[in-house]
Amino acid sequence: MSDGDSHLVVCDPDDGCFVGEIPLTSTSDVGRILDTGHRATRDRPPAIHERVRILTEVANRVAAEAESHAQLIACEGVKTIREARAEVGRAIETLRLSAEEAKRNGGSVIPFDQVPVGEGRIGWWANRPAGLVVAITPYNDPLNLVAHKLGPAYAAGCPVIIKPHPQTPFSAVRLVEHFLASGMKEDRIQIVIGGADMGNLLVADRRPRIVSFTGGRTAGEHIAHQAGVKQLLLELGGVGIVAVAADADVEAAAHSISSGAFWAAGQNCVRAQRIIADDTVVGELTERLVARAALIRQGRKTDEKTDIGPLVNAALANSLGRSVVSMKQVGATVLCGGDIDGARMRPTWVSGLPPRDPLLGHELFGPVATIETARDNSDLLDQIQDGSDAIHAAIFTQSITLATAAFERANAAAVLINDSTDFRIDAMPFGGIGAAGLGREGVADAIGAMSEKKLLIISEAGRNSVTRQPAA
Repeated sequence: MSDGDSHLVVCDPDDGCFVGEIPLTSTSDVGRILDTGHRATRDRPPAIHERVRILTEVANRVAAEAESHAQLIACEGVKTIREARAEVGRAIETLRLSAEEAKRNGGSVIPFDQVPVGEGRIGWWANRPAGLVVAITPYNDPLNLVAHKLGPAYAAGCPVIIKPHPQTPFSAVRLVEHFLASGMKEDRIQIVIGGADMGNLLVADRRPRIVSFTGGRTAGEHIAHQAGVKQLLLELGGVGIVAVAADADVEAAAHSISSGAFWAAGQNCVRAQRIIADDTVVGELTERLVARAALIRQGRKTDEKTDIGPLVNAALANSLGRSVVSMKQVGATVLCGGDIDGARMRPTWVSGLPPRDPLLGHELFGPVATIETARDNSDLLDQIQDGSDAIHAAIFTQSITLATAAFERANAAAVLINDSTDFRIDAMPFGGIGAAGLGREGVADAIGAMSEKKLLIISEAGRNSVTRQPAA
């Protein structure tokens, strides 16, 4: 990825091969785009049946070109072709969910006579579009996370400006093209191509009313400071903890954790990063995890046999390499992996990191995960509770008592039982607590965040005057 005078040049993060180039958005263009989007908020939004039609048609267009979309994801991004196909399937589901939820984004009658002063009044509230949406997406899910911004925004009736990550702009461009080809007006969906400077201009401007951002915490905090009085949806990641109790099915846990740790080369905001196992099972679990890591195949992303692709760039790989070195310096043991080749890194398991080491609370956005030990269930729960803010936590156990205790004590927005942290369907509320995020995505929740309740209240006297007809 590099900037020419006026074009963004995108290269495959794996081998540096040219993927394509695309015009960069200029500062003056950003002003024009914001004006266009803001003007669109003054128009009546498309009727719900029209939103449903367009969202359904976009989903069908993506489905018809599913393999082409998957090849594009694998080419410009970090996913293997099999991972990319899974993402395309989810994007189709996200768009279809958006169409269905558009029908449900209605309102409700208010019983005003629940208090004496409300007697003689009727009324209701209806959802209305909250305003212009600015959406900023990362590189690790270049199609589905864009669908998670565009689908709900259009379902809610909001104009939207999307700024995809500069490493993966083409998947977003293709999706926008599908919307336009399906009949969506150009003033209601626009795209900005560029880096953080373009994002800053969009976020700080007073015309947008909603900012939906998926990315890192530093960038999220910067957006929160810049945005002013806006609705913020910030999904900022965190350290996923997976606890394995003494009564767990160790083989099932190892299978799920291995996938959760190394899907998309660990570039996943809900990946399994910290594994905390009871000391009666930690040895067996460690053996199984290391054995599975040895079977993970590296290779070209478009090769059907490849299990793991590259990191987004060599800089991230080198940063992860330095983290592994730091772990070794404080006495940890690298059980497998740790070696770097350009933007590639082998799946890496580390054990023996001292308790409360800062790296245990630092999101390692790549294929590096740690294994820790708990003395008993009480210690396991204490360590879960001491974890930093996250989106998901998980525990493997056959005990409903232990499972519900983990649910209450985990610093996470969701707790998964007998599953890894990286499970998600696109209909569920999704986001982090505390420093891990603000608000909830998931199609219905995002539509709700992009809508505002508008009330109509009619008094009995007013109702009589409104309905009274003149004499014939």
